[in-house]
Amino acid sequence: MTSDLAGRVAIVTGASDGIGKEVARGLAARGARVVLACRNAERGETARADIVRSTGNGAVDVRLVDFSVPASIRAFAAAVLQEHPALHILVNNAGVWSPERRLTAEGLELTWATNMLGYFLTTTLLLDRLRASAPARVVVVASELAGDLDLDDLGFTRRPYGGVAAYAQSKQANRMFTWALARRLHGSGVTANALHPGGVATGIFRKGGGLGGRVVHALTRLFARSPARGADTALWLAASPEVEGRTGLFFVDRRERRCRFRDEAHEERLWARCEVMTRIGG
Repeated sequence: MTSDLAGRVAIVTGASDGIGKEVARGLAARGARVVLACRNAERGETARADIVRSTGNGAVDVRLVDFSVPASIRAFAAAVLQEHPALHILVNNAGVWSPERRLTAEGLELTWATNMLGYFLTTTLLLDRLRASAPARVVVVASELAGDLDLDDLGFTRRPYGGVAAYAQSKQANRMFTWALARRLHGSGVTANALHPGGVATGIFRKGGGLGGRVVHALTRLFARSPARGADTALWLAASPEVEGRTGLFFVDRRERRCRFRDEAHEERLWARCEVMTRIGG
């Protein structure tokens, strides 16, 4: 795939390693100015140096943000809007896996706060800039490990908590958010698509800990694709002329796949819940 992204500005969340780092590398190799949105400064700088060295593109910046913390996301978005008059690509990739039910300072379940509300708040805060910079693209890294979304019990206060269930819930929501976003962007020149990267040998499950996380991590190390291969579809959606103008779709290995989570009323209810939980506009 070749695509000239000179003069284009891209943000990749969760870009210090794994899929995010490889997407960022690919965008930098195509000439984009890339913002690495990372939680850890040291790891972010290590990733930046590696990407610059491998691509020869010095226009790679690290910006710190914790996607489980709304105030951190708001500060990050404000800095991006101040520093970049245009924004053409947003790749929502940052995510967590937690074997135990953990709450953020705002009292939200950590997996939901990071994997869904982090995507939602980041995107909505940057949406006007994306519209003004059209043609532009929003890419949502979802998963085929998805299901069991309960909009009345997002924090697992009534259901038994499980790391797999919490992760799957957030990933179903990622897809539904993408369809609702695509409707809102219709006719704007900004596209929104979701993808499954495949089983990728990243550290998300190992870092999450717990027996389930260790088992999934061990299996991915045995059978999974590399982060570079896992990043391929996300990078293709972010940069390829082949998908210009295509929106509201779900892809696996660059092929459109039917998504079983299509329900406009349910999607709109999710959007409304996310607005309340992130106090967007407030």
